[in-house]
Amino acid sequence: MPHLFDPWTQRGLTLRNRVVMSPMCMYAVEKKDGVPTDWHMVHLGARAVGGVGLVIAEATAVEPVGRISEQDTGLWNDEQAAAWAPIAAFVKKHGAAFSIQLAHAGRKAWSFTKGNGPEKPVGPSALPWGDGWVTPDELDVTGIERIIRSFKESAVRAVRVGCDTVELHAAHGYLLHEFLSPLSNHRTDEWGGSLANRSRILKRIVAEVRSVIPESMPLWVRISATDWVEGGWGIEESIELSRLMKEWGVDLVDVSTGGNSALQQITNLGPGYQVPFAARIRTEAGMPTGAVGLITDAQQADTIVQTGQADVVLLARELLRNPYWTLEAAHTLGRETKWPVQYERGKFPTRK
Repeated sequence: MPHLFDPWTQRGLTLRNRVVMSPMCMYAVEKKDGVPTDWHMVHLGARAVGGVGLVIAEATAVEPVGRISEQDTGLWNDEQAAAWAPIAAFVKKHGAAFSIQLAHAGRKAWSFTKGNGPEKPVGPSALPWGDGWVTPDELDVTGIERIIRSFKESAVRAVRVGCDTVELHAAHGYLLHEFLSPLSNHRTDEWGGSLANRSRILKRIVAEVRSVIPESMPLWVRISATDWVEGGWGIEESIELSRLMKEWGVDLVDVSTGGNSALQQITNLGPGYQVPFAARIRTEAGMPTGAVGLITDAQQADTIVQTGQADVVLLARELLRNPYWTLEAAHTLGRETKWPVQYERGKFPTRK
């Protein structure tokens, strides 16, 4: 079986190892215009210098109303794309591949929870996320079609930026997850009810994005494998959705959980608690997966790959604590990895 530090190829992209920087919102946009800043260059670039195989930039909105916070990045205009391009170039210059996670916050959009935004949030149904949250406007077909176009147009810009992959955010209670889950989608038209209907918007977006990105570019989708709420979205539907996404042209499912309900009850919180979901999807849907969630230890991450539970391991908080985790992990596991020439004086001694 492969190891954490073996290369991995999908379509025309080869990652130097199986360590992926998970997308994490930085709330660092200074002018509330969605344009990434020097912070994003340093933050993302440091993890590329630190040895990861792929850097995925934070949830990046496809339209202004779709931001999680007004300090979030966007990719709905060319000014934003121009600011992302040098960040992508720096990351790639230092050996990592670069991706942007395209997202729409839906009913969890930033300003609307406080009632001071320019518009109300939107969702599949007029259901607030929880107590104290603004009730979103139910999207009509015109609004749904607008959002599908926005994902497509942002994907065009992602290619122009220099992305090696694109990830669609269909997890954590944001818009695409809201459509998937029966907790948040009470529609009775072609966009609600059956799994085929609830996944229709995701299917359409995948098709539109695939039509404008190169055939050689992998397309990833992040899902929440369970809502952690009885009667909500769960692993069985996640497996079925993953089978469908494989047919649609998705190349990897990035498997997280939760975020769609204030009532969620996580039953097995602990190191690697989401890995079994990734393992089931990989085995039962025949779909490559990424595992994420309280993965902190080099041997733990290597074992996930070696035992076939996932193809890549995504790190989030651990890479916030230590941008050079990957270089240290290679030493811990006795695997040779290339250090930046500027840092070679600090390289660990070769193991005998």
